[in-house]
Amino acid sequence: MAVVHDLNPVIIIPFVLLSVSLFNTSFSQSQAPPPDPAPAPASDSCNGVFLSYTYNSGRAIPPTDPTNQAYRFESTLRVVNNGRHELKSWRAFVGFNHRELLVSASNAVLADGNSLPDAVGNGAVFAGFPMSDLKSAVETAGDTSQMEVSVGLVGTQFGVGAPDVPMPLNISLVNDGYTCVNATNQGNRVMHVCCVIQDTNSNRGVNEEFLPRQDGDLIIMYDVIRAYDVNYWAQVSISNHDPLSRLDNWQLSFDWMREEFIYTMRGAYPYVVDTTDCVFGRQGQYYQDMDFSQVLNCQRRPTIIDLPPTMANDSNLGRIPFCCRNGTILPPLMDPSKSRSSFQMQVYKMPPDLNRTELAPPQNWKINGTMNPDYECGSPMRVSPSQFPDPSGLPSETAAIASWQVVCNMTQSRQAVPRCCVSYSAFFNDSAIPCNTCACGCNSNPSQTCSASEPALLLRPDTLLIPFENRTAEALEWADIKRRTVPNLLPCGDNCGVSINWHVLSDFKDGWSARITLFNWGESRFEDWFAAVQLDNAVPGFEEVYTFNGSVLQGSNNTIFMQGRPGLNYLLAETDGSNPRKDPRVPGTQQSVISFKKKSTPGIQVATRDGFPTKVLFNGEECALPTILPSKAPMISAASSIVGFLTLALLLLM
Repeated sequence: MAVVHDLNPVIIIPFVLLSVSLFNTSFSQSQAPPPDPAPAPASDSCNGVFLSYTYNSGRAIPPTDPTNQAYRFESTLRVVNNGRHELKSWRAFVGFNHRELLVSASNAVLADGNSLPDAVGNGAVFAGFPMSDLKSAVETAGDTSQMEVSVGLVGTQFGVGAPDVPMPLNISLVNDGYTCVNATNQGNRVMHVCCVIQDTNSNRGVNEEFLPRQDGDLIIMYDVIRAYDVNYWAQVSISNHDPLSRLDNWQLSFDWMREEFIYTMRGAYPYVVDTTDCVFGRQGQYYQDMDFSQVLNCQRRPTIIDLPPTMANDSNLGRIPFCCRNGTILPPLMDPSKSRSSFQMQVYKMPPDLNRTELAPPQNWKINGTMNPDYECGSPMRVSPSQFPDPSGLPSETAAIASWQVVCNMTQSRQAVPRCCVSYSAFFNDSAIPCNTCACGCNSNPSQTCSASEPALLLRPDTLLIPFENRTAEALEWADIKRRTVPNLLPCGDNCGVSINWHVLSDFKDGWSARITLFNWGESRFEDWFAAVQLDNAVPGFEEVYTFNGSVLQGSNNTIFMQGRPGLNYLLAETDGSNPRKDPRVPGTQQSVISFKKKSTPGIQVATRDGFPTKVLFNGEECALPTILPSKAPMISAASSIVGFLTLALLLLM
């Protein structure tokens, strides 16, 4: 018999209420609309290369200065290849504009070759390292680790504190062939932009394994010619492609990024032989059996110099084509065989790169010389392997294992001062216009014995042969003769190691002539010197250079290129006078007359404008020009003019 128990109402009522509540909740949830999906990332809408800049954090750092406070900033630059083809050697611009000093950058280097820390307040271009190429989603099945890179940036900026955010003005991809629309701000901490390729050819770049080689003023090739697990041999070649530049005593520097070191070299040598970083660093711990007394250099940033010609056939250090020329690289116009330099070095690697296929070139290349133009070098770009003549002499070529190209172009910094200057004179004026005061710079705090702002005093032409420190009496005497006012504080000298006098020698109905004189006031001679003179309206009438080898520069209609003939290709250094106790020192000189015809230049104004150069270069360095021209005075004493310039010419011939 079933037994029915009485149900306690205290238990039943809560149960009923709970059931009703659960039912209502389930009913209300089934009736509510689903929430909106999260917005897709901005990068998903870009079918090209997506760039973003995110400001992560920042804070004030010492010292406290309300008028010029410094702040630490941490940001991230992200580059994503959403395009159809691989992006090779990516380069991205960030328009910094708060006097930023960049201290570190992960996964990238500065494309201009500068090492960190570096001032980037005018913007900076970053190049990928070690991941320089970004694959596409098509060829990686959407593997983002191969498609994108994040660059962590840490640095110092000035003047922008919380709540303001120091964002850049712009970001863009600077690879050739891409165009970027205006960057978009997302809030006040994120900026992004989409860059698409202009060439819509769908097959562009699919079968291109390497980027095409670029042209520039100076090309550096880094060719790996032999590779082993723990080391490799690289050949470095420097080629001059500019017709009006050269290098003397070149010095080449770069940064090892993966703890490499130079074991031995041929054709060049480190400026400093130093193994300290290896002995006390990870290299010494890993290569415990290595005799580091035989290692050449362990610096993270070594400086390499060329060897003298006497080492060209040395069995240990020489016997490399185009080596051992004291660091001289001439323009190809002068001698193509002397327009390049090469050396080889054995490079040891460190873990985890102990595989013969793990090869990475050094970064942040710089090259300079004495009295030569300044160069800015880009980051190394992987190019097709270089080919070299077979060393056995067979009619075949041997390909490098891997090759990188570094393109360097001449640049003129705002702070740079000339290292040569020009003086003017003419047959129709008995005074020479010397080089400008402080033409090649003056001390930041010049002494009270001279003025850095007063214009140079006009001189008798033969005074140009005397060093500046011995000209005072001559200059004052000439000013007295010509009744010219002399300032209480006389002008400072030009401080140039080389000066060039341009003298308009004659002006006739059918032609005219000029004489150019080179003065070397330094202690070093110039071998294989050259000069270039730009005359805007006179060069079509150029006829001949009599003492030098001279011709119109190829591809130009306003520049004459000159160099010394065999036996006269040395511009000697300054030497003592015949009696050093009383005679001033004598500069090294070279001189030639240049003739012109007027048939091809009708209306030429030789005396007032066209007979004087608008630009003069010596060994590739642009020289400072006078700010005034000789005047054609009606009351000139012809006799004194002729005597003065004949004296100068005779003294140079002695």
